[in-house]
Amino acid sequence: MANQTPDIIYTIVDEAPELARHSLLPIIRSFASAADINVETRDISLAGRILSLFPDLLTEEQRVSDDLAELGKLVKTPDANVIKLPNVSASVPQLTDAIAELQGKGYTIPDYPEAPVTDAEKAIRAKYDTVKGSAVNPVLREGNSDRRSAKAVKAYAMANPHSMGKWTANSKTHVASMSGNDFYANEKSATITAAQAGGAKIVFTATDGTQTVLKDGLTYLEGEIVDATFLSAAALREFIKAEIASMEDGVLFSVHLKATMMKVSDPIIFGHFVSVFIEDFLAKHGETVKALGFNPNAGLGDLEERIAGNAALEADLKAALAGKPDMYMVNSDKGITNLHVSSDVIIDASMPAVIRAGGIGWGPDGKAADTKCCIPDNCYATIYDETINYFKENGALDVTSCGAVSNVGLMAQKAEEYGSHPTTFEIPSAGTVEIVLANGDVLHSHSVEAGDIWRSSTAKKAPILDWIKTGIERFDAVGTAAFWLDANRAHDAELIKYVEAALKAAGKDIPIMAPREATRFSWAEMTKGKDVVTISGNVLRDYLTDLFPILELGTSAKMLSIVKLMNGGGLFETGAGGSAPKHVEQLVAENHLRWDSLGEFCALGESFNFLAGAKDKPKAAVLGQAVEDATVKLLLENKSPERKVGQNDNRSSHYWFARYWAESLANQDVDTDIKAHFADVADKLSANEATILNELKVDEGKPADMDGYYKSDVVKTSAIMRPSATLNAIIG
Repeated sequence: MANQTPDIIYTIVDEAPELARHSLLPIIRSFASAADINVETRDISLAGRILSLFPDLLTEEQRVSDDLAELGKLVKTPDANVIKLPNVSASVPQLTDAIAELQGKGYTIPDYPEAPVTDAEKAIRAKYDTVKGSAVNPVLREGNSDRRSAKAVKAYAMANPHSMGKWTANSKTHVASMSGNDFYANEKSATITAAQAGGAKIVFTATDGTQTVLKDGLTYLEGEIVDATFLSAAALREFIKAEIASMEDGVLFSVHLKATMMKVSDPIIFGHFVSVFIEDFLAKHGETVKALGFNPNAGLGDLEERIAGNAALEADLKAALAGKPDMYMVNSDKGITNLHVSSDVIIDASMPAVIRAGGIGWGPDGKAADTKCCIPDNCYATIYDETINYFKENGALDVTSCGAVSNVGLMAQKAEEYGSHPTTFEIPSAGTVEIVLANGDVLHSHSVEAGDIWRSSTAKKAPILDWIKTGIERFDAVGTAAFWLDANRAHDAELIKYVEAALKAAGKDIPIMAPREATRFSWAEMTKGKDVVTISGNVLRDYLTDLFPILELGTSAKMLSIVKLMNGGGLFETGAGGSAPKHVEQLVAENHLRWDSLGEFCALGESFNFLAGAKDKPKAAVLGQAVEDATVKLLLENKSPERKVGQNDNRSSHYWFARYWAESLANQDVDTDIKAHFADVADKLSANEATILNELKVDEGKPADMDGYYKSDVVKTSAIMRPSATLNAIIG
């Protein structure tokens, strides 16, 4: 890191947000430099994180610094001011694709060992596992989340309603969950006392008495909530079989998980769905496909690749699938099903999409149909189940009159399940799993069977108290809120003790509701036009900040996430990247990028405003106010990206943003130096409008070659994203 901390750090990420960065960041840097504000980048992309693992295997020119580790230190200081764009939370297929791409570019990194045997393979696997799943967010989120829509975004959504499917009371769409023996039912939780604080380990004892330390070197602090639970593999498989058997005609079968974030548990759960769905095929050919390297966790897509060219296997797989219910499709035209790749159907994006469409998914025939949505674990399934029930009863949401739903989420210091990857295990045989404290106490104990998925997660006292404080502040600002906590869930019961004490001390009366009740409460209140604050845990935070915005605003990418870091810094997140792969696909095919940088604009304004107060830089406040003005005008003038070639795209929206930003700065009277500088910029951007827009569109409709997906060629990508020489000359 440089000796002086940058005023603002803008992250290098992946896919569509990264493409957009090539266009937007030069504008940001140009405008910021006029106010003596320096903006630097740090690379938290999947490719960058992979390459940082193997410096000894790379040439000096190929080596990259571990920017994520650097940022992890920075966010624990008051100097942090980080704009974090959505990054890839890699599933195994994404990770292996990225590795192959990098190897093809001359980076001599090792393959990902699917089944490591030697110590060397295990060491390589351990390194790669550090970049799988939600590897970035737990490192950077040293504060709790305050996520909401900007007023301008909400006003625009109400005045320009997005499409909504119709809900009917007789819709067959529904959520199916396990009847028990899941993570919810088996959870145990405890708040660590002074006597219990200190070291701990997780020990598995097989029925023959053999002991294995699954995890050593844990440290628990006084006041920390420590959970342990497991999901029964046998119960899960019985559930899957029963749901397949109970399918009604005309209803699609689907499973909705988060294999990217829950990188140990959910890929395994996904694998059970795959193996049960094709159990007839595996009964006949299981040993053969295993010898080919097939693992059900990798999905049907991997199986199809491994048996390609073997007519007998292909025919038997086709026959096995033909005997099962029609599946919810990721891409009907290409035959990509819900069970092809674990990361293709991510619950926080897929479930809101089904609900927004009126309970409709797309089947293998390319036609819409009602859908059975399997969400095995009851910790979170109820929010989707109750949402579907609500809309069946009341019809689709009226986005022209509904209120806004925001969220305060407990996520600091790896709170709850997103921080639990190192303490999640697939159990090898029947036995007992225990958390053993340094003083000899057994904190939690579970009897388990082979294949069960056991996990432990934690939430520290300081983040919990900070989360409650932030929730109260947002309640005071908005007026309607609820803590989403279930007294019948072990972890939530421990949290409720903290919440009740804090509310009593603050003299506040904020309801505490289980997720099902809180879901109905929130929809009912927002339908009346009221704004509502949802105060929730980490995973629920992630799900809610897609569910409500996708229905309310049409997308979650337009949400602003302000993370007040606990040591005084600021982290500004820019929305969701779930649709980013499809945007890249369109750019490559026809050089049109429909990624909307509205989230980046909102985060940028907040970052400037934070900088103004944190480092006493009044010019930053001038830039921040002008960003807000430009964002409002961009929306009112309908200059946001649209879906088709010939319409506005990401690059043209950046031109309009720069122009409106410059015009606002030229029209303000707070800072005369900034006013004079940007009067000239605004005049040039206006006078050259036609030329710039024509230059931005010159190659639209043609294929675009970035020479890479996870690590594109910088020169080629910049040329694609900055095709206007006139605009580039004005901006610099």
